[in-house]
Parts: sequence; structure tokens; C-alpha cells
Amino acid sequence: MSVELSVVSPVYNEAEGLAEFVRQIHAAIDPLNISWELILVNDGSRDASLQIATGLALNDPVVRVVSFSRNFGHEAASTAGLRYARGQCVVLIDSDLQDPPTVIPQMHAKWREGFQVVYGQRSKRNEETALKKLTSWAFYRLMRKLAKIDLPKDTGDFRLMDRKVVDAFSALPERNRFVRGLVCWTGFKSTGVEFVRAPRFAGKTKYNYVKLIKLAIDSLTGFTTAPLKMATWLGIGVSIFAVLWTLVVIYQFFFWKNPDGTPYRLPGFTFIYISILMLGGIQIFLIGLIGEYLARTYEQVQGRPLYIVDELVNFKETQAIGGPNGGLLK
Repeated sequence: MSVELSVVSPVYNEAEGLAEFVRQIHAAIDPLNISWELILVNDGSRDASLQIATGLALNDPVVRVVSFSRNFGHEAASTAGLRYARGQCVVLIDSDLQDPPTVIPQMHAKWREGFQVVYGQRSKRNEETALKKLTSWAFYRLMRKLAKIDLPKDTGDFRLMDRKVVDAFSALPERNRFVRGLVCWTGFKSTGVEFVRAPRFAGKTKYNYVKLIKLAIDSLTGFTTAPLKMATWLGIGVSIFAVLWTLVVIYQFFFWKNPDGTPYRLPGFTFIYISILMLGGIQIFLIGLIGEYLARTYEQVQGRPLYIVDELVNFKETQAIGGPNGGLLK
């Protein structure tokens, strides 16, 4: 069966709002009178999300479920859903209803105009803290400055992608994945559709600041070597400072005098103490930075699957994608 539009949504502990999410997806897409499918990727949920998703799939042929053997993370779940999607275009959207399904028809219209990537751009963020807004603002601008990708400001994973884009994305081998960054890296003709980001329909956010910081580190180290180059320039800067300070100390030693005419001697303990702390902190930071890049290399060469599929619902003729792309437990 030919499918024009696939909707992919990662699910993690979204039992309270999952049925409403599916209802709103139907309300948004059914009027388009096109063939479509909804793929729910259960990322090792600990609540009744899998049972509810399975029940919805058994009573709705449009709904298909991919369930992981454990929690592999949002980026892995997004990747799996995109690999299983059959549509000529694919929408990636979270199931918490912060990204409104009502925007999908606008994205679909832009796709028919010839755009290959249509991203949702947040014009307003309701009920988000000032700190969250500030860190998000800084992250996108830092990525655009340092990374070699044109990452649109104030966007998330919510977007529509043409089949060419999905195939190009699925061929990328990275384990530490930053989905929106990889999609942007592929290029292709893109545009945005503005929307107001709503509060969650139910439940609590799964992205705490620890996970957001990890995502930011993975994003930066995955798309730019600027931090390593920064280490070089920082080392040069500290060395220049040390040389200049040495010249100042030598000058003071030979030419400065105390009021009583005795030679001036700069007290050394405090300066040495501060210098050791400063240089030690810089060295530890840079070692950790190099460690981040080495860790990415280590995880990549291990060759483990990005995810493991435990169950498929409404995939009558589809086998789980195996090898490094994820496997099916027998």
C-alpha cells in the first residue's frame, strides 16, 4: 500500500495523554483525504503506554507500534520511527501535545509546494521558565556560530521531511545522534511554519537539565571541532600571559624599590597558589573535553545497535531492521 504521509512519534511514559494525542492526529490529517500512517515508538515506557498504544493499534489500522526492549533515548526512538516510516513524506512530532498536530496540514501544504524539509518554529513558549528560555536561546545561537550546519533558531524535532531527506538521514552512521542537527546537515530545500508551543497535555517532562546538558554536549561535539580548537587557543593565550607576567616580574625585580630604598620583592605564595588553581582547572577541563570526543569514538567503534526492537504491532509484512540499525529480539 502506498502511503503519502507518515507521522512518527516517540513515546515514553505518556499513558495519560496518548489516546488524546492519537485523536488530535486523526482530527488534523483525516480532512486531507490522503493515505497515511501513525508510528508510535515505545521507548521502554514504565507506565501503561505500550498497552494503550497496542490497544489503539489493534482497533485502528492507521496506528502502528514499535516497542523497544528498554529505554534507549528520544533520539534513538526518533531514528527507529523514521526508519520504519513508509510515507513519501514523514512528520516527526512528540506525543506530549506541546507541538500542535493542527500545524501538520500547513507543513504538508508546504511540502506539496516543493519544500523538502518543513520545520516547526516556535514563536512563543507557554509556561516555560525564564531559565529554560534563556538556555534554549543561547544553545541555538551557539550551534549556529560554532557548528557547520544552518540550524534554524527556536526549532525542535517537530518537522516534516521528504522521503529523500528521511533516506539520507537513515543512512547516517552516528550513534550519538542529534536528530534536528543531522536533518539540517543533509541540506535540502527547507522552510519554517510558526506555531505557539503549548504546555504539556498531561504528565511531566522527561527532559531534565541533566539530559538537556548531555544533549547540548553531544550536539556540539557531534557537529564541530571548535571546542578542541578553543583548547589550542586557550593554551596559547595562557602561555602568552605567562611570558608577559614573567617579563613584569623581572622588571620589578631589577627596577622597583620599596619606600625605604630596598629592592622590591613581589610576594610569591598567593600568586603561585592562584596560578596553580587556574592552570589546574584549565587542564582538567581540557582533558574532559578531549575525553568527550574519545568517548564518542569509543562508542562508535563498539558497533552495538542503536536500539533493540522487542515488539511490532500492525507490521504484518515488515521485519525489524537488524544489524547496527537495531535488531528484533527472538
